[in-house]
Amino acid sequence: MKRADCIKALYPELQDRLVVTIMGASAQELYDLGHRENFFYLEHAMGLASSIGLGLALNLPREKVVVIDGDGSVLMNLGGLATLARYRPPNLTHLIFDNGSLLSTGGFASHTTSGVTNLAAIAKGAGCPKVSLVTSMYEFMEAAAEAFEGDEMATIVAKVEAVGPDHYGMDMKLPENAFRFQRYITDRQKSQGAAAQG
Repeated sequence: MKRADCIKALYPELQDRLVVTIMGASAQELYDLGHRENFFYLEHAMGLASSIGLGLALNLPREKVVVIDGDGSVLMNLGGLATLARYRPPNLTHLIFDNGSLLSTGGFASHTTSGVTNLAAIAKGAGCPKVSLVTSMYEFMEAAAEAFEGDEMATIVAKVEAVGPDHYGMDMKLPENAFRFQRYITDRQKSQGAAAQG
């Protein structure tokens, strides 16, 4: 199973969700499908996508939030899993693509490569309420559908091949992306407020 195929399959379902990605391959693969204003690519902050996603989910409880993460980033911020478990916002889905490699920073093997470190087990041990470990596209799509339709925080650890895009580069820098993402949220809140009053 390839991460790019998983992201492509999910892409139509991300239109009305706030999406935060880690740096590198995941961000590039999502961007290459077509940027949307509700996508935030967290460049230069490895390990913190789940923390940003948690903040969004807690402060915007009416929004659905999706974090696209990777094994290397999660390993750099294992405490984030415990924090997610403590607050467990029901509007958050945490996707962890585990390719056993620090692909975007040189392709070095991560701690999950040997099979000793199990991120799904760590998430469960941290107290995350709904954790799935998937190894096929069918399992991935089934778990994602349950997460998106459910009413509790979900963590999906997807075992994928250590392959990435054949290029890196976005026609948008982090400050511009951050500004446009914030403006999208602000405009959306205004329209929701107007609809509630009307």
